[in-house]
Amino acid sequence: MPTVTFLGTSCMQPTKERNHSALFFPHDTEGILFDCGENTQRQLKIAGIRPTKITRIFLTHWHGDHVLGLPGLLQTMAAAPYVGTLHVYGPKGSKERFGYMFRAFDFDAKLDLVVHDIEPGVVCDASLFEVHAAMLDHGVPCFGYRWVEKDKRRIKVAAVKKLGIPDGPLLGELQRGRSIEWKGKRVPADELTFLQKGKVIAYVVDTAPCKGAIDLAQGADLLICEAAYANALEDKGEQYKHLTARDAATIARKADAKQLVLTHFSQRYASTEDIEEDAKEIFPDVVCAYDFLKVKC
Repeated sequence: MPTVTFLGTSCMQPTKERNHSALFFPHDTEGILFDCGENTQRQLKIAGIRPTKITRIFLTHWHGDHVLGLPGLLQTMAAAPYVGTLHVYGPKGSKERFGYMFRAFDFDAKLDLVVHDIEPGVVCDASLFEVHAAMLDHGVPCFGYRWVEKDKRRIKVAAVKKLGIPDGPLLGELQRGRSIEWKGKRVPADELTFLQKGKVIAYVVDTAPCKGAIDLAQGADLLICEAAYANALEDKGEQYKHLTARDAATIARKADAKQLVLTHFSQRYASTEDIEEDAKEIFPDVVCAYDFLKVKC
């Protein structure tokens, strides 16, 4: 069950309470970072998360409040030293931008880094999860992401104990969905196992309302969505291609998401109470994130 840590929840400018955009969650041996705003590595330190735990970084777009933390974070990871290969995913042109970055800064240590220029669709197919990307509407190339945990086959413990099947290779066969022979009888895997549906986390920030946002959020266990403005500033949302609380809640409702956490708030809001109240009129299961909030999916 992934636990998401919000490392930054502000919009274009950080505030005394809110850092620029970033969030992290671990899954098995992998560590997933969505966006990397300015000062992300310090936020990781405060949260007690070692940067070397990060295995994949997914960038939505190249506005500064989502990427300015990259040079410092990469230098720290390289000096650690970092073991393994770090994969970074971003809109077309990301490889070129990383080239500019490495020419602009002197890196004392090398990092095994692979940068992926992505297109809409499945952008990462790991052993235990997939990540899908869809275009959003922000005036510059901008992606939202859908992290999908692959289904797992689980053992029906009581049924296995009743038959007296011991721990060992036979249970491994069952978990792979294969029938086994036990005491001269064939035992189908479906009788002793069940499929546990994988979790889905959707990440939608920096966009006007669009089909891509709804597609990413469809049936998500956790929808993390921007709400830069309360409903009273709908005109600002339209002008700058950001979502209001109503927009975010409508996406969650149309997509039948299970839980909505709002983030990426304009620096004008000292409190997010109005934003949360606006959203709850449409989608009751909603909270506003704050830096270092942890949410279980």
